[in-house]
Amino acid sequence: MKEIGESLKEARENIGITIEEAANDLKLQPSQIEDIEEGNKDAFEDIMHLKYFIRDYAKYLGLNYEDLVDDFNEFLFDYTSRISLDDIKKARKQVENSKKKEENKVVSPYTYEKPRRFKFSFTFVYAILLVMVFFGIFMVIKGINNSEPKETNTENVIGG
Repeated sequence: MKEIGESLKEARENIGITIEEAANDLKLQPSQIEDIEEGNKDAFEDIMHLKYFIRDYAKYLGLNYEDLVDDFNEFLFDYTSRISLDDIKKARKQVENSKKKEENKVVSPYTYEKPRRFKFSFTFVYAILLVMVFFGIFMVIKGINNSEPKETNTENVIGG
């Protein structure tokens, strides 16, 4: 990760762009640019955001961003392969516990929120409205076809 940051920093300095200019153009904080260049992955909450920041920063500097993203993926693989199974199990338990907490969410100190059995869907309402519109159009067309022509009084016709 350090090498990726160093190559980005070197390219930025060769072009003559300041950290503030790069941050402004990329819509990032200057501290984020500094963290990327220093290889400080822990400064980023989500490591996947870091990957996209590196990609965008490399594109901005005119570097071969695909190579840098590949280097980052290799770093990421090496980094994640060092995570112990115990840490993975702990993380999995934390996720399961957070799901259980959401399921048993307390509405008040004395009651639990009952799960919803029926979710109201606007699709149903739109379907009913659509049927009503088609029925109205059908009735208007049927009314036009069923109307009989009015009888004309031939006695009052001029010249006839």
